[in-house]
Amino acid sequence: MADSPASSAPPAAPTGRGRTTELVLLVCALVLVSVALLLVETSQNQTITLDLFKFVGAYGGLFAAAHLVIRRYAPYADPTLLPAVAALNGLGLVMIHRLDLGTARPDELLTATEPTSNADQQLLWAVLGTIAFSATLIALRDHRTLARYGYTLGAAGLIFLAIPAILPASLSEINGAKIWIRTPFFSIQPGEFSKILIIIFTAAFLVSRRDLFTTAGKQFLGIDFPRARDLGPILAAWVITFGILGLETDLGSALLLFATILVMLYIATERVSWLLLGLGLFASGAVVAYFLFSHLQVRIDVWLDPFATYETTGYQVAQSLFGLATGGLFGTGLGSGRPNIVPFPNTDFILTSFGEELGLVGLAAIFMLYFIFVMRGLRTAVAVRDSFGKLLAAGLSMTVIIQLFVVFGGVSKLIPLTGLTSPFLSYGGSSLLANYILVAVLIRISNAAREPDAPKPRPKVQVEAMPTQVVKRT
Repeated sequence: MADSPASSAPPAAPTGRGRTTELVLLVCALVLVSVALLLVETSQNQTITLDLFKFVGAYGGLFAAAHLVIRRYAPYADPTLLPAVAALNGLGLVMIHRLDLGTARPDELLTATEPTSNADQQLLWAVLGTIAFSATLIALRDHRTLARYGYTLGAAGLIFLAIPAILPASLSEINGAKIWIRTPFFSIQPGEFSKILIIIFTAAFLVSRRDLFTTAGKQFLGIDFPRARDLGPILAAWVITFGILGLETDLGSALLLFATILVMLYIATERVSWLLLGLGLFASGAVVAYFLFSHLQVRIDVWLDPFATYETTGYQVAQSLFGLATGGLFGTGLGSGRPNIVPFPNTDFILTSFGEELGLVGLAAIFMLYFIFVMRGLRTAVAVRDSFGKLLAAGLSMTVIIQLFVVFGGVSKLIPLTGLTSPFLSYGGSSLLANYILVAVLIRISNAAREPDAPKPRPKVQVEAMPTQVVKRT
């Protein structure tokens, strides 16, 4: 029997790619940022000038360009990833601009300082970040290509991570942490880029050695622990972590890197034993490091009681707690607080600045944007077909939420202060550039996960070539 016209016709091309949804959400983010900026200007008694519209226009143009790049090179990507980033980056720009205005008001400062214009610099970094995002998305047509260079990228990540440690303090140390490469023209924090490279290497390594990590070892208390000879990766991560902590006095990067690798190990093996081993190694290493490194002792002492050293080392955390308490449930109002009293209000303590002026409700809304980004990233990890893509998407997503936990835990005294910055919100070029590259890789994986399979052409069989069979009537 001949096929009907309906069954022989090729399947219709998918219509719902999500780009219209993405565009609508980007417009919502633009409206949110514009309203927030107007509230800041009104609260600070500023005159609405053409510069304000230039600021909003530049922000809108950035993400319009990013949207067009996605529409062209990753048309099936998740439509909520870029808008979540746009909202976070835009709110960060608004808060940095608000803090710039506060530096010109003596009533918001304890000691007079020079007025700053960090928002203009941050907008420039956002432009460079968007360029890096677009270049990554255009150059990386298939995320599986990264797996071929996993060991090379991992070695490069370790080299970048180690460079500040071997440089003299004059070229690598800022505010007590040797995590920078300083030049007469700019400063860069290589650890931000190393984080992505090491995650790529970890995903490639775990996929290539899957049987090694799922092999059962000895059982203890009902839990299968790996064999001793299989502990190399977690021991290497442990050594790297505390090497960073000792040589670069960087507790935040050490904690972030170790936690991310540990989570990826658990995702790859689904064995609780890896988590228990990792936590045990970290706890034992932390105890040893406490007695070896004086800077870690200071961090722990401040964490236990910041008010005991309020005039010196405890001042930052104490003022952060005062700021969060002042904000209460709904905050003092955007532009109506005194966030500049807290040291580093636009970098390490920008969450405190939001907490004071937007309150718990505003912070919860910002956290929800992060959770949306991370949940959609994890959904990408579930949907993508290849194991490398699953681990890479999960690692990139989890490192964002782990960093958010470490940052807020530090400013709220839940854990010792680490010195990390909030992704997309805080002032700083290295963090913003690296996170835009992270988003580009995640969007590339998302496109692969959501892209429909190409229809296979049905072979045309000539009637005279079809087999025949004699049927006898019974």
